[in-house]
Amino acid sequence: MIPTTVFTPLEYSCCGLPEEKAIDIYGTGQIEVFHSYFQPLEWTVAHRVNNACYAKLITHKQPNKHEDEWPIIGLHYLGPHAGEIMQGYAVALKKGATYGDFKSTVGIHPTVAEEILNLDITKSSGVDPTRTGC
Repeated sequence: MIPTTVFTPLEYSCCGLPEEKAIDIYGTGQIEVFHSYFQPLEWTVAHRVNNACYAKLITHKQPNKHEDEWPIIGLHYLGPHAGEIMQGYAVALKKGATYGDFKSTVGIHPTVAEEILNLDITKSSGVDPTRTGC
């Protein structure tokens, strides 16, 4: 897992597999994607576009294991400070972090990095992943 960042006006960073590659390797039914559209707190004063940022956590579902035990196989983030954020999470991914490890970690508030720890809406649920408020 090599963390990568693209330093554009809205930064993009990733570590691990993209969703499409995870599906190719494990199959559609063996991955779960947790995701969210959000607006960083620092953008509220500047009145920037709502929910222009996105975070996605890709896990490998494993039979007979609770979702807290599913290993994280990919993390993608589009938003401010992407490089700095991914640097910390890349260590966790390289050490075999699970979805439960992320859910049991307290995010530093108010930072955009905490958005990754708040990912609880799955693509398969069909629920709108747009966050509102703090």
